[in-house]
Amino acid sequence: MISRRNIRVKVMQTLYTLATMEPGEQEVNKKIGSNILNDKLARSLDLFTISILYTIKVAQYAEADALRKTSKYLPTADDLNVSTKIAGNDFIWQIRDNQTFEEKIKDSKLEHYLDEEWVKKIYLNLVKTPEYQEYISENQREPKKEKAIIHFIWQKQILENEPLQEYFSEELPGWEDDREMTVMLMDNFFKSSSKINFLNLISTEKREYAHDLLHTVMDKEEYAMELIQPKLINWDAERVASIDLLLLRMGVCELLYFPTIPTKVTINEYIELAKLYSTPQSGQFVNGVLDNILKDLEKESKIRKQDRTRKS
Repeated sequence: MISRRNIRVKVMQTLYTLATMEPGEQEVNKKIGSNILNDKLARSLDLFTISILYTIKVAQYAEADALRKTSKYLPTADDLNVSTKIAGNDFIWQIRDNQTFEEKIKDSKLEHYLDEEWVKKIYLNLVKTPEYQEYISENQREPKKEKAIIHFIWQKQILENEPLQEYFSEELPGWEDDREMTVMLMDNFFKSSSKINFLNLISTEKREYAHDLLHTVMDKEEYAMELIQPKLINWDAERVASIDLLLLRMGVCELLYFPTIPTKVTINEYIELAKLYSTPQSGQFVNGVLDNILKDLEKESKIRKQDRTRKS
């Protein structure tokens, strides 16, 4: 489920955190870094599951709303005709039938992070939308439309809800740092049709890649900077963003020490991360520096890649 791009983000954040700490022995720093990385990965995956849980709970609130209205002392005709179609949404029940989803919620105590008042507010906003009215007006359940309305709840009613996002920043640990990664994971979730194991969202291979990348960037810092520094001649080195330098170090290490990742994939990935997490000019900057370093390394026959590719 988790991609190499997601992992690169967590490694970048871990390196940034380490850079703010008092320097110590390399092996001690690597152990601390590994612990920080594991914590960041776990927290991000919790936020991903919480995001799905919020989306589901909004849809399922239709039943609570219908019960509340029909229980009035003098219910109106509208009160007696509240649609609960979305509560039985097929896409929702595919998720809820996934035992690992329920176990993840229980084991990590994620229900604790749900706010019922916010669930109610989101639902009441949802029912006013043309998209929702169109959904409940159709009698049949089409798989694409079942998924589309749930995606609509996440994208339009949760992600683009500024007061709710402020609440998440205050109440969900790590939301500000991990929002972009959570969005990436949710995008992948709605694109994927395969059954997800929520207890194993990161494979052993991906976890090893994460720690290998972290430790390599730490071990090879001096050499990576020897390659990077000469390429900063046309840039004001004092004004180069610290995130950009971290991404350049990571990119150089991938080019040199990760033979299964194609050079083009590496450069493109770090360009995108620079655009997402650094300054408006960072994508162009990272592109130029990494491309020039790659050309030098290829001339010196220092780039050795295997004839197989893996997902980025």
